[in-house]
Amino acid sequence: MKLIDVVELKSGTPQFRLVETSDPEAPVYCFYGQQEPEADLSGKKRDVNCAKKARTYDAVEVLSVGDLVFSLMSGKATLVGECHEGYLLTQNFVKLDPSPMIDAWYLVYLLNEHKGVRRQLALGQQGSFTMKYTVRQLANLLLPDLPSRTTQEVIGGLYFNINRVTALRCDVAEKEKLVVMGRIKEAH
Repeated sequence: MKLIDVVELKSGTPQFRLVETSDPEAPVYCFYGQQEPEADLSGKKRDVNCAKKARTYDAVEVLSVGDLVFSLMSGKATLVGECHEGYLLTQNFVKLDPSPMIDAWYLVYLLNEHKGVRRQLALGQQGSFTMKYTVRQLANLLLPDLPSRTTQEVIGGLYFNINRVTALRCDVAEKEKLVVMGRIKEAH
């Protein structure tokens, strides 16, 4: 079965088509960039100040908590966290709306970790100068046979939890390093 058989795909808003305005009444949108998915995948809260904003009256694709997004730049998927609600989805991302037959976190696991799926994504990149994935390539990914919904939920939950634990361990290691480096400086 292909990915398109179990999800609906929606491309992000092209940034170059946005008509920005200086009108203070116009809505302001933060762009969902390449750092936001990493924070969402690890479950980390990020600083609420976004790197890039746009003020526009244009109709744009905005994100909601729990939306499944795939980065066409990195080839990684995640579910949108609370701190990125209302962010503008750009053309560098695709929103995937899974059907009831596939769990969203399990699909994130498949897209990010399954060897067969990753191999298909990698094969599509050979010979490319831009190293950007395409919506067509994503839609045509062949998925392995799906386990029961309960098994999908368990695998997806474990995948989210291990990403969260790994991020927390990295934070602890970084803080320990800062403490040790501070003590080394004090000793000199």
